[in-house]
Amino acid sequence: MRKQIAAANWKMNCTLQQAKELIDGLINENIRISPDQEVILAVPFPYLMLAKEKLKNINGFKVAAQNCYSQTSGAFTGEVSAVMLQSIGVDYVIIGHSERREIFGEQNKMLSEKVNICFGHGIKPIYCCGEPLQIRENETQNEFVSAQIKEGLFHLNSSQLENFVIAYEPIWAIGTGKTATADQAQEMQAHIRNVLAEKYGNEVAETISILYGGSVKAGNAKGIFGKPDVDGGLVGGASLNLAEFSAIIKSLK
Repeated sequence: MRKQIAAANWKMNCTLQQAKELIDGLINENIRISPDQEVILAVPFPYLMLAKEKLKNINGFKVAAQNCYSQTSGAFTGEVSAVMLQSIGVDYVIIGHSERREIFGEQNKMLSEKVNICFGHGIKPIYCCGEPLQIRENETQNEFVSAQIKEGLFHLNSSQLENFVIAYEPIWAIGTGKTATADQAQEMQAHIRNVLAEKYGNEVAETISILYGGSVKAGNAKGIFGKPDVDGGLVGGASLNLAEFSAIIKSLK
């Protein structure tokens, strides 16, 4: 069975004290994480060491950075490299989140370089894709997302993509209160898996965890996660609420 994942993306939120309280709260929930499940906390850069230390002996919990740069080092003030993240034991890096694409103008070519640099330093990428509202309204979302997958990932070989993680985020459903229906999520995530299968074969495509990201909440998680091609969620605002995120974790298959 593919890994079922509840990934928390805290974005640019939480003071140090709030971060400590939220992580401690999750630990104290004593949620049973089965071998085919994983909880990933993508915390702001200043709290990565804190998260690694607190979660080091907690079964099923991993730590992610929210971004990294496409170079290993150099005169890039304000950026953080995969080498740095590797040196503190970060497990995952979110690559190509819609906010990085939309606000910071990151393109598929740069994101493919970030994927490469993550692999080169033993860090697993969580590669994000998804369409804005206009693309959805024009009913060209399949072509749009296919291009993001092909241009960002199709340079990789089959072994690199085995057990990979992709997050589908309909941009029109992030932070808007709107949510793709469970059927809409399933439709796109099945499409993504088919795109991957055409290139790498069904056997590889079936190992890839495809998460849904877009206003996931405790109230809708079970219905969305229950779909056959939805392998969990990349959760934004609801991951900052202990009760909400705990319920979302418990909604995993």
